[in-house]
Amino acid sequence: MDKEKQILHYIRQNPFLSQQELAHLIGISRSAVAGYIANLTKRGEIKGRAYILREEGLLTCIGGANLDRKAHGKQKVKLHSSNPVHISESCGGVSRNIAENLGRLGFHSSLISCVGDDKEGAWVLEETKKHGVDVSQVWVLAGQQTGTYTALLDIDGEMVVSLANMDIYDRLTPEMFADKWSHIAASAAVFADTNIPADCLQYVIKRCKEDNIPLYIDPVSSAKAQKLPERLDGVKAILPNKEEAELLARMKIESEADIAAACQKIRERGVESVIITLGEQGIYYATETESQLLAPYPVEVVDVTGAGDAFASGFLFGVTEGESVATACRLGLAASALTLQTNESVSPLLKSEHLYQFIKERTTHE
Repeated sequence: MDKEKQILHYIRQNPFLSQQELAHLIGISRSAVAGYIANLTKRGEIKGRAYILREEGLLTCIGGANLDRKAHGKQKVKLHSSNPVHISESCGGVSRNIAENLGRLGFHSSLISCVGDDKEGAWVLEETKKHGVDVSQVWVLAGQQTGTYTALLDIDGEMVVSLANMDIYDRLTPEMFADKWSHIAASAAVFADTNIPADCLQYVIKRCKEDNIPLYIDPVSSAKAQKLPERLDGVKAILPNKEEAELLARMKIESEADIAAACQKIRERGVESVIITLGEQGIYYATETESQLLAPYPVEVVDVTGAGDAFASGFLFGVTEGESVATACRLGLAASALTLQTNESVSPLLKSEHLYQFIKERTTHE
């Protein structure tokens, strides 16, 4: 069997094989595989860059997968003092949380991230897989520590301070994402957070634009938002908070007019839609044709952790289901409200029918 026939044989068996994996199976260099694939693509034997047709409903989440530790204050937290707390552990990471949320909402979700070859990493993968998330594309890096996020919460559930150990993500390279691209290109949409390095973000943004894959980005923090390239062409929507939006727009936000101006400045960088989360004020969205401030749904707050990820998940659910940006934002606010009412970073109440019912009940009572 010649090399081209071997490549087609293995791709039929597993369309998600990377070029490096094909090279290992056939016994040739990766560059040689790339050459054969280019020829097969030109002849139409392989349809497009992805080797396969885009898989309906597959949402791929790229970014953080961590162990979350929460220290809940038993009384009002006092800085520079010893505080009695109750500590709990759960799976976390922006992209991991969103992948699980999307799984709960009925989507086929996949996670691309990295964990250490340690007990924390094994536990995060095992727990994430239990909720229907495909974790087969997660790198397990020998000699590295799984990322951890530790939050100190006040007695009212508000975060006082958070500590992040995310050094493991610095090990990722664009070449590693190139090896995964057949899997990524099969996605109906891609979500990325800024835990991955700047050159990896730039690679993902560029390739998604080239392959016409809808891409949604969460800047995560003002520090990590600086990793984003100047041009964001091809990005369907970006979901910063106020502080991140100020950095992306290079301006202070002190009024609703400032919010609108910031959205315009961010859109000028190439983003189609901007959705700024404003905590107790709700969210402000801006598209090419409309913009609006939407108030949050009032609920009794138990724990704020994961509420932002829930909003992003509800929003992604909406736009992927063909809803308008406005309706998708309302679904996001409903997902956030349901999550605020639990101690979990990912609410067990998160189901598509619950989101629509939540909105319907609140609209009826207005």
